Amino acid sequence: MRLLLDTAVFIWLITDSPRLREDIYSLIQDPRNEVFLSIASLWEAVIKDQLGKLPLPRPAHLYIPEERRLHEIGSLDISEAAIARLAELPNHHKDPFDRIIVCQALEHGMTIITSDPLIRQYPVRCLG
Repeated sequence: MRLLLDTAVFIWLITDSPRLREDIYSLIQDPRNEVFLSIASLWEAVIKDQLGKLPLPRPAHLYIPEERRLHEIGSLDISEAAIARLAELPNHHKDPFDRIIVCQALEHGMTIITSDPLIRQYPVRCLG
C-alpha cells in the first residue's frame, strides 16, 4: 500500500506520541508499504516553527527531513498535476496544506493516514 502521512501523524510518529494508534504505527513500519511525507508538510512545519506553534527539539527545516530519512519515509514533491487537481476539489477544508495532501493522494493513488475528519470528506482513501 502507498501511504501518505499528514503532518500531524508524522509529528506524532517522530515524537513517540501516544496519539498515534498502534495499528497505524504498524502500517507505517510494515516494509510492504511505501510511506511518504509531502513536501507540503515540511513547508507547514517550517511556518509553524517560525510562528512558535510547533515545539520541536531543532529547527523544522533541519529536524523534519532528518527524521523523515531516519524513519525511512519518502519525500513526495508537489507536481503540477497535483496542483491542477485543486481546481476540482470541493472546499470542505480551508487548510491549504491539507488540501494539497488530498490532491497528491488522488494524483498518486495513495491512502492518507490522518485523524482529520475534514480530509475524510474528500473522495480519497483514508486510514487513521
